[in-house]
Amino acid sequence: MDVVQSYSIAYKGLKTGIHDFRFEVGKALFEAFESSDIKDGNCVAEVRMDRQETMLQLNVRIRGDVTVPCDRCLEDCHIPIDYDADLIVKFSDEVHDDFDGEVMWLLTGEDELNLAQYIYESVVLSLPYQRVHPEGECDPEMMRRFRIVSGEDFAAIEAAARQREPETIDDSDRDKLARLKARMEAETENDKA
Repeated sequence: MDVVQSYSIAYKGLKTGIHDFRFEVGKALFEAFESSDIKDGNCVAEVRMDRQETMLQLNVRIRGDVTVPCDRCLEDCHIPIDYDADLIVKFSDEVHDDFDGEVMWLLTGEDELNLAQYIYESVVLSLPYQRVHPEGECDPEMMRRFRIVSGEDFAAIEAAARQREPETIDDSDRDKLARLKARMEAETENDKA
């Protein structure tokens, strides 16, 4: 069975009323959408669907965690996912490509509701802007490489660099440059006159 297809609900045969569904959300779903950020996941999507004659009303709750690279140390970091939203599914004889996150359109003849992309996007949008380990849990070796240098440390680094680099222009070179500059200025003045 296709991974994406396993997130479908065959709603046509269901009676009107409340129906509950549960989907395991893991690495296979993120790989199906070629997620570059999410390496793995261990989430559960619980869907409560109110089947009505003219539409479907869903409440989608996703709980668990996903594995992403830490923005500070680049090691694997587990980020908790806590998503809860309502989704309305309406039916139409025309194709609607506009999905605003709250209303999804299905063609009247369809008999399945596929939630794979909705669940995937909901998890991605649940991720915080900055994805980092709790303070003190980052890889210490990597943190040593990225540590912020204090003003005193920076001054010491600059002084050491000045000692390593010998002066490349000596006084005789400066004199030659000064004479060349004076001659060029004099020629420019003569050209103007």
